[in-house]
Amino acid sequence: MTEIAQGMRASATRDAILEAAQERLLADGFARLSTRGVAASAGVPLSQVHYHFGSKQQLILELLEVENNRRLTRQKGMFAEDVPLWVRYEQACDFLEDDLDSGYVRILQEMIALGWSDAVVGAKVRDIVSGWFSLLVDVAREVEARYDGALGPFTAEEVAALIAQVFYGGEAMVLLGFERRQWPVRSSLRRIGVLIRALEEGGAGDASSGAG
Repeated sequence: MTEIAQGMRASATRDAILEAAQERLLADGFARLSTRGVAASAGVPLSQVHYHFGSKQQLILELLEVENNRRLTRQKGMFAEDVPLWVRYEQACDFLEDDLDSGYVRILQEMIALGWSDAVVGAKVRDIVSGWFSLLVDVAREVEARYDGALGPFTAEEVAALIAQVFYGGEAMVLLGFERRQWPVRSSLRRIGVLIRALEEGGAGDASSGAG
C-alpha cells in the first residue's frame, strides 16, 4: 500500500470513528459512552480508536472541535453577507434549530458541564467558545458603528457576552426538556430579531441597504 493510500485509509478511519462517536454520544451521553462501543459502531478494532485519539475524552474534544469549526465558518460567512442584520440574526436562529437537531448543542453542553471539574476540558471548551464570542463582538461593533448609541451603556464586549449567555442558557433549557409554554426559549430568541429589525428600519442610517 502506498503512503498516499495509507493516509487516505487513516483519514477515512478517523472520520468513521468521529461519526460513530457522535452517534453514541447522542444515544448514551458522555458518562455512559465507551470507546469499545464507538469502535463497534464504527466497525473498527478498539485499538484504532486509541491509536487515533488516545482516550474517550480526547475523542469527544476532537469531535467537538471539528463540528464547532464547521459551524463557526458557516456563521462567519453568513454574518459577512451584505443583508440587513435582522435577516442574518434570523438565519442564526435557524442555524440553532439545525444544531439542536444534529446533536452539536448536546455535545457542547456536555463538554461545558465536564469542563467545570476537568481543567483540560475546561480550557479546550473556553478556546472553542471564544471563537463565537469574537464573532459576536464584531457584530456588536458593526451595530455600534452604524447606529450611534445603539448599544446604550454597554460595550461591544458586554453585548456579546449577554447574547452568548442567552443562547447558551437557552440551549441548556431546551436540552433539559422545557416546552415552549413553560420556558419559551426559541420564541424569545427570535423576538430579539424583531427589535433588531425595528432598530434598522427606524434608526439612523440607510437600513434598506443592509448592515454588511
